[in-house]
Amino acid sequence: MTQHDNDPAWPDHKPTALLVLADGTVLEGFGLGAEGHAVGEVCFNTAMTGYEEILTDPSYAGQLITFTFPHIGNVGTNEEDIETVNMAATPGARGVILRTAITDPSNYRATKHLDQWLKARGIIGLSGIDTRALTALIRSKGMPNAVIAHAKSGEFDLHGLKEEAREWPGLEGMDLVPMVTSGQRFTWDETPWVWDKGFGRQNEPEFNVVAIDYGIKRNILRLLAGVGCKVTVVPATTSSEDILAMKPDGVFLSNGPGDPAATGKYAVPVIQDVIKSGTPTFGICLGHQMLGLAVGAKTKKMHQGHHGANHPVKDETTGKVEITSMNHGFAVDETTLPKGATQTHISLFDGSNCGIQLDGKPVFSVQYHPEASPGPRDSHYLFQRFADLMRQNKSA
Repeated sequence: MTQHDNDPAWPDHKPTALLVLADGTVLEGFGLGAEGHAVGEVCFNTAMTGYEEILTDPSYAGQLITFTFPHIGNVGTNEEDIETVNMAATPGARGVILRTAITDPSNYRATKHLDQWLKARGIIGLSGIDTRALTALIRSKGMPNAVIAHAKSGEFDLHGLKEEAREWPGLEGMDLVPMVTSGQRFTWDETPWVWDKGFGRQNEPEFNVVAIDYGIKRNILRLLAGVGCKVTVVPATTSSEDILAMKPDGVFLSNGPGDPAATGKYAVPVIQDVIKSGTPTFGICLGHQMLGLAVGAKTKKMHQGHHGANHPVKDETTGKVEITSMNHGFAVDETTLPKGATQTHISLFDGSNCGIQLDGKPVFSVQYHPEASPGPRDSHYLFQRFADLMRQNKSA
């Protein structure tokens, strides 16, 4: 941008926010949300709705989110759409990158402007850059490490920001689950939101489910309660002895952030014990990846990851195609799946693994987010599948 020094009426467009990539690239914009700076991995999300759910998804810990949809914030925020369960934990995303400035909210459920909401949660934001160009860069070169910085004064230590972005080690090898998991066990009985009624309660549960919290989302817990589960949520480091002592009808392996191989160092032995016990087990996202590790497969870092609410997945057991919500930067390497672990779902974008089940055992998992928060509801049936497995196991 060029400023005309001789024209006093020319507006001051001094940038108040920067995105500094690890390769030294600097993108200038205008700050919003909290002031300060944060380092993380930049990913892009293609969802057109659900920015509040996305920004509070613990799976985004350690990441800076670029929204490809240009109008973010126009429906405001509210307290019902937050996905974080552990409110004392670090917020999901470390930063948000937008194309245009946030407009005033226009929605009957809105209680707070997105800018105020970001400030309250300590999330740094930047607007005014070409997010589609940034997305194209990520598609070409992969998800870069970067620092996002916001200062109303427009004064930045550019050298220091570049150095911090360059030296940040990235998500490979990083266990971020301790940042987001619950500190103690608790029970959950809230059921899904119903139009004009809000949330309900599960008063007559049929199943006792233990959910291992690697960064679990609220809507997962609601959908478990909705199919008849009393859910006991336990911290990520809970032992298999403690879990099985609760005599669960089923065990749920939650979503979460970071490198599954790093978290798997303490999570995999627990999952292996649960599988040996014959307890029905269902995993989502990070839980899916660690189930893969538990049976002997390997995981890999993806080039650009899958982030959005419009990802087509094929169920290879039925031939059905589902439009799904996704958020992951690691995946199970399907070529390493051992005998006895069958691939059940694949991405129709790139053919990557999106689901497995163990032959002859009531154990399955998916890479995507069937709780659809945000996203389509094509995959809600998986919660009923889990309930059916528990019912069959109990009757047997």
